[in-house]
Order: sequence, then structure tokens, then C-alpha cells
Amino acid sequence: MIQLRHLSLNTIDDYITYFEKACSLESDMMTTDYIDRSDLEKRLKDPAYQFSTSILAYAEEQVVGRLEYQYYGCLQDGYRMAYVNWIYVLPEYRRCGIARRLFQEFEQECIQKGIDEYFLLEADNSQAQAFYQSFANASQTKIMVLRKPLK
Repeated sequence: MIQLRHLSLNTIDDYITYFEKACSLESDMMTTDYIDRSDLEKRLKDPAYQFSTSILAYAEEQVVGRLEYQYYGCLQDGYRMAYVNWIYVLPEYRRCGIARRLFQEFEQECIQKGIDEYFLLEADNSQAQAFYQSFANASQTKIMVLRKPLK
């Protein structure tokens, strides 16, 4: 049975164990190869991250997947959006419905917060593409993205 919890100061050790395992298995899929516990604790308390949420999926009392999102709104028209900036399930737990369960929870949280729409930047591997195509009432579009590093 899958249990869902949010990343918090209470679940930080579980998350770090999961992250270290993910890095050891698929380091090329991670955005970093190291997490500093004290830095992560600071970010969890930092107001700049107040709209960032990580949903952790637990199986057998260990984290096996995570979905991270942020929500924001447009002042001009009141439209509320969420951006999924990370979804990852450990390889041995893929195709067990965990990513789907994470998205179900995420969508329920968005509905509760009055979010109108969400989006994510797609991964281009075949497993991810097959997963995206299973979404009902979703569209995949090609968009141009301007990126400018500030650091």
C-alpha cells in the first residue's frame, strides 16, 4: 500500500535516503548529485519556497517516489497555475501506479487551492512519454522557452 506524505522537517531523513538511492541508480536523471541536509532544512523554512510542495510516496516505510510542484497566479486575470518541476519514481517501483497516485494527489491539492491548470516540461525518454500519453484531457504542445541564468 502506498502512503503519501509531504516533504517536511519530519520526513527529511526519509527523503535524503530516497535521493541517495536515486542518485546511485540513475545519477544522470538527477539535477544534482548531493543534498546538504542543513541547506534543505533552510529551504523548507525559507519564504521563497513557501509555494513549493513535494509529495513523497512511501512503500514499505521508505520513500520510493516524489512529485514536486509550485503554484502561482496571474494578477491581471486571476488565473491560477501550478508547475510540476519534478517527478521521479525509483526504477523497481515503476509501472506500479505510484506516479499516477502522486499525480492524483497533486491534482486534488490543486483543486482544493483553486488552481485552473498545471503544466510540466516533459522528459523525452520513452517511459516518460508513454506515461504522459496516458493522461486524460491533457495536451502536449511544443513551446519555445527562454532561459537566462542569473547565477
